Amino acid sequence: MDQDRITTVLSAVREREKRVEERENQIDIRKKALDVALVEIERRLDALKLAEERLGATLAHAETAAEDDLARLTSVYENMKPKEAAALFEAMEPEFSAGFLARMRPDVAAKIMSGLEPQSAYSISAVLAGRNAQVPKN
Repeated sequence: MDQDRITTVLSAVREREKRVEERENQIDIRKKALDVALVEIERRLDALKLAEERLGATLAHAETAAEDDLARLTSVYENMKPKEAAALFEAMEPEFSAGFLARMRPDVAAKIMSGLEPQSAYSISAVLAGRNAQVPKN
């Protein structure tokens, strides 16, 4: 009877050892899969960081280019005869023309404003005066 019991226990221990070994193998397989996934995640994060840096550079370049264009066009308007510039500003929306006038030297802007129809000059002045009204004071 002892021999049968020992054989049964030994068989049960071997069976349990086999199941433990299978679980360890499954855990190893999962760990390897997680390691591969982690490498892929890190690779994608690096790619995202690079894309973000490139996008930031592109946006900075676009902003600089837009600012350069506005500065150049403002300079063109400043160097026009005030009467000719006033005629162009009459045709523009007040918000648009106010943007240029705000960038100009005050003496040049004054000459252009003096050549505008009173209603246009008033509209542009109202836009200029209200541009920073919504800016927080604190």
